[in-house]
Amino acid sequence: MKRVVITGMGVVSPVGNTLDAFWNSLIAGKCGIDFITKFDTADFRVKIAAEVRDFDPLLYMDKNERRKSDVYTQYAMASAVQAMEDSGLAGGGVDPERLGVYYGSGIGGIGTLIQECGKLLDGGPKKISPFFVPMMIANIAAGVIAIRFGAQGPTLPVVTACATSANTVGEAFRAIKHGYADAIIAGGAEAAVVPLAVAGFSNMMALSTRNDPLDSSIPFDKRRDGFVIGEGAGALVLEEYEHARNRGAKIYAEICGYGNTCDAYHMTAPQPEASAAAKAIELAVAEAGMQDEDRVYINAHGTSTPLNDAAETQAIKTALGDRAYRALISSTKSMTGHMLGSAGAVEAIAAAMALRTGIVPPTVGYREPDEACDLDYVPNTARKADIRLALSTSFGFGGHNACLAFVKGE
Repeated sequence: MKRVVITGMGVVSPVGNTLDAFWNSLIAGKCGIDFITKFDTADFRVKIAAEVRDFDPLLYMDKNERRKSDVYTQYAMASAVQAMEDSGLAGGGVDPERLGVYYGSGIGGIGTLIQECGKLLDGGPKKISPFFVPMMIANIAAGVIAIRFGAQGPTLPVVTACATSANTVGEAFRAIKHGYADAIIAGGAEAAVVPLAVAGFSNMMALSTRNDPLDSSIPFDKRRDGFVIGEGAGALVLEEYEHARNRGAKIYAEICGYGNTCDAYHMTAPQPEASAAAKAIELAVAEAGMQDEDRVYINAHGTSTPLNDAAETQAIKTALGDRAYRALISSTKSMTGHMLGSAGAVEAIAAAMALRTGIVPPTVGYREPDEACDLDYVPNTARKADIRLALSTSFGFGGHNACLAFVKGE
């Protein structure tokens, strides 16, 4: 079995559009949630979101590519370019047939779908763009990233709702571990701060209706009433350890465990006893070889919904036993909102950076403890800690559960 390390990372997020900006915002407790600017919310119950701001796609693609790309693909390309440049592989250094792309989206090009539906209703079928289908489909980000970097190896888009990019990272880890590739660009992107998505999530009672930018995404707090929708992208370059070492690459962290299960319970609600989510965590820590004395940080899924946060707390306690009470846990969704299909990759990056820097980002906005959520959620202020193992948990509609495990890179 091969060892797998992270040699490059890239981020587009509501709290920064580069890795450094993103990480510095997290450890400073900066919240990226505000009132929606992308459309008129006068008729909407929910008026806040975590929008990406000050993003320039022309830093990463030309005007013609931008014209033929949904916003989610623009975010995806930006994260991938950043990660590949960070890794030192953007100009080559890996056999194209051994370079892959595992990149997904929970929804795909929903902005394009809305736009083209409007054109069909207003002007008929002749008004539909010939680029409509490739702009909309959820696999196209992986395709254009592969084209950009000549990646002819294993390429696998994933669609597992909010677990999407945790699964892309985990499946990429397995592909390299078992010898199918030397390097894989793994991640996810989402651009769903659009009227249709906000209305849909709102009407299914999933979103917070507090409409207070600093007091709506409050994971594990007793006052929580729903998530805040976010957007953006995250990409990680995973690389076989010897391949990375031989070329002198910097190593952020080593990915050493992955668990993937399904609740098989309900379309949207988590399994109350959280046994399948706990199993995903157990699988990841067993593969990582966690020791009793290891100091553990968990970047929690932590959506700020009443059911998720209680179920996730139960899953952590079931999986880790008494060690759960010694773990440091935080939800960076308190700052980024819920970035849906991109959340897993972005939060994996946060977990890797916590290992690398020895700083655990906080759960901001946390004020009122909940008896169902009785662990250490690192409230409001980042904390220095000597972490040996970092976990990142992700759960998606349909009951999809994923957990990634990381240790410090050598």
